[in-house]
Amino acid sequence: MSTPTLTRKPIAGDRLVFLGSFPDTVPVPGLPEVAFAGRSNVGKSSAINKLLGTNKAARVSSTPGRTQAVNLFEVEKRLVLADLPGYGFAKVPPEVQARWKDLVEGYLVEREPLRLAVVLLDPRRKPQDMDATLIWGLREARIPLLVLATKVDKLKRSKAAHQLKLLRKAYGLSVEECLAFSSLDGTGVKQAWKIIDAAVGG
Repeated sequence: MSTPTLTRKPIAGDRLVFLGSFPDTVPVPGLPEVAFAGRSNVGKSSAINKLLGTNKAARVSSTPGRTQAVNLFEVEKRLVLADLPGYGFAKVPPEVQARWKDLVEGYLVEREPLRLAVVLLDPRRKPQDMDATLIWGLREARIPLLVLATKVDKLKRSKAAHQLKLLRKAYGLSVEECLAFSSLDGTGVKQAWKIIDAAVGG
């Protein structure tokens, strides 16, 4: 199978460029990469758009499970953000779920330019086996990890702090590895970028 080419479609001038959507083989643009992964209903697209400062990057849909490929974005000519297919959506056929799983795992384990994996979790939910499997797999592969607890704006401050403690304990995360995040009010955006910049050497 030949490697697909990059499309390079500007979203915000040279600051943000869409490189393409790849359902199988993912080309290597040649910059440090940061991958975003999470369950299909965790708010991954909204989080990516908030971090990138635009609503024109990741596709936000009312139907979970729409992303079925790895979408690549070049940010400020210094890093590539990879939006990985969401997982765990029950209405997606099993064969599609299996294909997504292979694509995500293959990318995370075999991707040489990968400098950080950002896993998004909903702190309102109990710890999930699929999330645990992903996090432990990243640990085993020695891939630096950042967990964003999304939608904290839907929780009272004391409840959000309590849920973050539960997530950290359940998944063996340090305080620095698990941040509160909100695509609505911007909680965690600056802290997340600080960790991303450090990971890619920016």
